Amino acid sequence: MFNKINYIWRVFATGLSFTTFGIGGLLLSLFVFPVIALFNRDPLVRKRKARYLIHRSWYIFIRFMQALGIFKFDLTAAKAQLEGIEGKIVIANHPTLIDVVALISLIPNADCVVKQGLWNNFFLKRVVRVADFINNDQDVNKLIQNCKKSLQEGYNLVIFPEGTRTVPNKPIKLQRGAANIAIRCQTNLLPVIIDCDPTTLTKQEKWYQIPDRKAYFTMRVVEEIDITPFINQEKNESIAARRLTEHIKTVFKEEVAQNEILRNRD
Repeated sequence: MFNKINYIWRVFATGLSFTTFGIGGLLLSLFVFPVIALFNRDPLVRKRKARYLIHRSWYIFIRFMQALGIFKFDLTAAKAQLEGIEGKIVIANHPTLIDVVALISLIPNADCVVKQGLWNNFFLKRVVRVADFINNDQDVNKLIQNCKKSLQEGYNLVIFPEGTRTVPNKPIKLQRGAANIAIRCQTNLLPVIIDCDPTTLTKQEKWYQIPDRKAYFTMRVVEEIDITPFINQEKNESIAARRLTEHIKTVFKEEVAQNEILRNRD
């Protein structure tokens, strides 16, 4: 009986969380960001403050979800490793819908390459535009130029190389976007491995299709990927990006497998 009540509560709490997230984004857009714009005429200052506000709001949202009993988050170690970084390309695997929220909640000065769909989302379009996140639906040269500018300004660029959420129990498939950006911006990659057990909020599931028990969500920052060997071995940037993508795939596969080993030990 208790398990059934707990399950019903978590379904309700999940719906409440996403409603709160959407309304929160709308309220920020309508009331908070205009005040920031009013008192900060410099667009660079507005962008910095908007991004920091998003970072703090999403950190509170993560804690809100934990308080409701939907997730148990283990982010302390990752937070300590990420909060002081500057000018890094942060790449992560993508098992759940909330990965970008959790990751940006740990990085005070985060930029993000986002899908075109978010630029048209009723609740979030003003958030991503005021924050001046990078739209992935643009000319490649312009995209690289915007990424390079962001890194030079000291922001950390968050990218999910898969381009969409991982399909559970299927091989990882990567796009070359992250590798292309790293090669052409000549910036190393900092991998973050996300694990969620049991799986939830995957691309194949509706928001209300939750697991029988609370999900345990963790992040691990692993060894930085030095892109120098890939640049030195290949004069052609496209080939270098392809080889780097294969290396990223290997790192993700090995680290995800390591998570499974650690989970089975527990």
